[in-house]
Amino acid sequence: MSATALEITLNGERREVPEGLSIAGLLAHLGLDERVIVVEHNGEILRRPRYREVTLAAGDVVELVHFVGGG
Repeated sequence: MSATALEITLNGERREVPEGLSIAGLLAHLGLDERVIVVEHNGEILRRPRYREVTLAAGDVVELVHFVGGG
């Protein structure tokens, strides 16, 4: 792991991400649209306005669930 990265668990897999990322930054880093993602951070479902407030730390557990349209 480099000095400017930290390790989190993302959807059950360990992954290195840049230090200082917010949840919104993580979604952008992954190329995901925050409007169609539900985020669970360390066991807590986050409301979209908090995506910019919550900063990732080493060891965090993040689960991302994608909404799929249809019907």
